[in-house]
Amino acid sequence: MEFQQNLLNYISEALITTNESISIAESVTSGLFQLAFSQMPNAALFYKGGITAYTLEPKTKLLNVDFEEGSTCDSVSEQIAETMALNVAKLFETDWSIAVTGYANPSRNSTYKIFSYYSFAYKGEIILSKKLELHPKTQALGAQQYYTEFILGCFKSEINKILILK
Repeated sequence: MEFQQNLLNYISEALITTNESISIAESVTSGLFQLAFSQMPNAALFYKGGITAYTLEPKTKLLNVDFEEGSTCDSVSEQIAETMALNVAKLFETDWSIAVTGYANPSRNSTYKIFSYYSFAYKGEIILSKKLELHPKTQALGAQQYYTEFILGCFKSEINKILILK
């Protein structure tokens, strides 16, 4: 798997320059974010780690997702993504976190749609949460790759906003 190297370099440089750290909580992307961050230059200076929690049980155990809430939505919602983002940052003690949950394949639980929710947390607060929808005929790996690249691009934009404020 190959990521846009200029995007990875930019994120790496921004986090190193600001001396800030990041952690990841992912479900639908099944480790692709962790792979992307591990490929960034000098990743050990800012990337503390991540969790792939694919089902509700590890999301509740490791990321403090409410079991009742997760049960009602197949553990896929904006609120679930936000909870994952906030709690992975606490777990790894990072300034930033990214969380994503959703569907790479259409299913009954997704009303036969392919979509994800993603959230960014910065210093204990959610700064962005969105839903990303794809065409229902998108292949699973293509969906996972698209989610990863698109969300990394959005993350770059959020880093820029914070850097402008500093």
